[in-house]
Amino acid sequence: MSFIKSHQKLEVWIKSMELAVELYNVTESFPVKEQYSSVSQLRRAGSSIPSNISEGAARDSNKEYIRFLYIALGSCAEVDTQVQLCQRVGLIPKGIGDDLVQKIDEVYRILNGLIRYRKSLLEEKEKRRK
Repeated sequence: MSFIKSHQKLEVWIKSMELAVELYNVTESFPVKEQYSSVSQLRRAGSSIPSNISEGAARDSNKEYIRFLYIALGSCAEVDTQVQLCQRVGLIPKGIGDDLVQKIDEVYRILNGLIRYRKSLLEEKEKRRK
C-alpha cells in the first residue's frame, strides 16, 4: 500500500522534483563526452535537493530537519552554478538555461522560507524551555 509522506505535500519538494526531472531531460541532449562530468554533476546535484528535503523531514528533530534543508540549499546553489556554466560553454541554450535559473531561484526562495519557518519553531521551543 502506498501513502503520501508529509514532505511530498510541500511545495518546495514538488518544485524541486520538477526541477530534477527537467535537469534529467535537458542533459539527455548533452554530448556523450559530458556523461561523466556535466551530466552526472547536474543530475546528482538536482536530485539531491528533493532527496535532502525528504530525508530531513524524516528526521525526528527540527534541528536535523533544518540541517538537511541547508544541504538542499547548497545543492540548489550548485545546480545554479552548473546550469550557468553549461550555458556559457554552449551545452544549454540561453532560453532553456534562463528558464532553469528562474526555477532554481524559486526553489531557493521557498527553501529559505521553510528554513526561516523551521528556525522560528526551534526558537519558540527554546523560549518555552526557559
